[in-house]
Amino acid sequence: MLDTLSCLERFVAAIRLHADLSVQRISFGDPAYVYVRNRFSSTLAETVTCSQDGRFITSWGYRLGTSENIDGAAARLAFLLAALPTPQV
Repeated sequence: MLDTLSCLERFVAAIRLHADLSVQRISFGDPAYVYVRNRFSSTLAETVTCSQDGRFITSWGYRLGTSENIDGAAARLAFLLAALPTPQV
């Protein structure tokens, strides 16, 4: 069985690499989720859960990616929320 809490924790770490995104809430309830929004907009926000098969899914049912490519899933969420990545130095 997949540890969905661990997957969400790694997802949050990947989200924080995007300068324009802010993690607003993390819930370890049932279901566990993370609420992320664009720092510059109160309307560009999304709730993301991790399913038992390792898929990151938005509240609208959009599949962002899997636990095998967490950075890719975070990048898709950043795209949906009109966020830019943090510049790599």
